[in-house]
Amino acid sequence: MSKSDYVWVMDKLTQDAFDQIFLKARSHNGWLDQDVDPELLQKVYDTMKFGPTSANSSPARLVFVQSGEAKEKLLACMDKGNIEKTKSAPVVAIIAHDMKFYDKLPELFPHADARAWFAGNEKLIETTAFRNGTLQGAYLMIAARMHGLDCGPMSGFDNAKVDATFFKGTPWRSNFLCALGHGDVKRLFPRSPRLDFNDACKIL
Repeated sequence: MSKSDYVWVMDKLTQDAFDQIFLKARSHNGWLDQDVDPELLQKVYDTMKFGPTSANSSPARLVFVQSGEAKEKLLACMDKGNIEKTKSAPVVAIIAHDMKFYDKLPELFPHADARAWFAGNEKLIETTAFRNGTLQGAYLMIAARMHGLDCGPMSGFDNAKVDATFFKGTPWRSNFLCALGHGDVKRLFPRSPRLDFNDACKIL
């Protein structure tokens, strides 16, 4: 990318957009008492779904835990250190992947018999579902920030218990959680350092 191309991109997106999505965005642990409209969650999904996945497989499946009843079920699956921030978050998304995602491939990838690539190949199914579902979880966070929400991604829960509670009888499997809402900046920790380019990257 030339300098003029870079200036064009910056002009199109604006510095505020870079700040909102990455440079000044933070992982939140505390939340303001502000509800999240279900219509906004749909807008977030309708943005994230356009992120690329292998063979357009789109294996991610999302459960937005918002009601008091659903939240109580999720709290029973959380590690002690994540209970309070889960309780206070307006929404917690369970990012899962569908182990039978390939059944949707005739619709999603109609120009080849992509279903046949996966059916019966358990190792390929597992790798593809997990990798691309994880990618889509990252797209979810980017889309949420684009639409003005803050994010608090979390591990620290019992995956098997979440699957038994929310996905029993289905081929969905949980990956990670992401709290969504309007973060309380007073409860942010100081920002941790990141690796420099030369520590993390090579150009060959």
